[in-house]
Amino acid sequence: MKVWFDCTAAAHPLVLRPVIERFEAGGADVLVTAREYGQTVGLLEMLGIDHTVVGSHGGASRTGKVLALGSRSAKLSRIIWEFRPELAVGHGSVDLALVSAALRIRSAQLQDYEFAGLQRQLAFRIAKRVLVPDAIPVERMAKVGAKGRKLFRYPGLKEDYYLADFSPDRAVIDLLGLDLRRVIVVVRPPPETSEYHAENPLYEQVLDRLAVAEGVSAVVIPRTGAQAERVRARGSENLVVPAEAIDAQSLIAFSDLVVSAGGTMNREAVALGTPVYTTFAGRMGGVDEKLIAEGRLAVLEDAADFELVKRTDQAGPRNPRDPQILVDGILGALD
Repeated sequence: MKVWFDCTAAAHPLVLRPVIERFEAGGADVLVTAREYGQTVGLLEMLGIDHTVVGSHGGASRTGKVLALGSRSAKLSRIIWEFRPELAVGHGSVDLALVSAALRIRSAQLQDYEFAGLQRQLAFRIAKRVLVPDAIPVERMAKVGAKGRKLFRYPGLKEDYYLADFSPDRAVIDLLGLDLRRVIVVVRPPPETSEYHAENPLYEQVLDRLAVAEGVSAVVIPRTGAQAERVRARGSENLVVPAEAIDAQSLIAFSDLVVSAGGTMNREAVALGTPVYTTFAGRMGGVDEKLIAEGRLAVLEDAADFELVKRTDQAGPRNPRDPQILVDGILGALD
């Protein structure tokens, strides 16, 4: 069997890695394509996943997104026509949805945020199978085109699956020159180029505090080059911006606190037992609603609200789950 995977954002290589490995172990011929955006390509390289880079992100404007979608989909069509897969797998990839529909390839889409824009809804409606955490209410997924046999709800967090075999590697601490005697904070900026992004002044206020706090090292993992440059322009020795893709999961495991406006990094912290605050300014999804209700994720309302203290417990996977569950769900697209 031939299977095509498309990675369009930095979380996708991490999420899809154990799924790709299982398909390859089962004898599948796998093709991985990637969009040049943030750390997506760098993470594929770091994880040792063979891939073909096709196109780039269209930026924050709707016009730019549409033009990039059309250009990238056209380029992908030529590659995928030659590869001729029986199955296509993405994590909300709209490009994959359009190409799959045009070439009549059965597709499966993973997603853990139900309030994405119209483009993602298109991907869900085209897909033969949509996989989501069971924390997302069925009725919400029905509204975006995933209901009945198409919808596959899996237990826990997607992070529980790809972190199931995780063991923290101290190399990232040495790479970034961090002193573990200091309070280590990981910061993730808002998704400024995403449709669901809302203005988020709290992120800048968090940086203001961390930039001058004593005994603190804050590692900011940007989504874009512009975000990285703005942090570096502050000129604070407290703020560290990696020059390349890093093992963020190990960094989170060794850190004392995560403050993030993103979804995946928040949930990685939860999955690894690291204290975490969300500064996400968009509409809260079902997964985060449940984590907040359970006290596993805290909402940050003021930059002064979190404590800068060393943690005392050891981080590691709290609820590891078998990625074969996801593979089985994906294969349902062929039924």
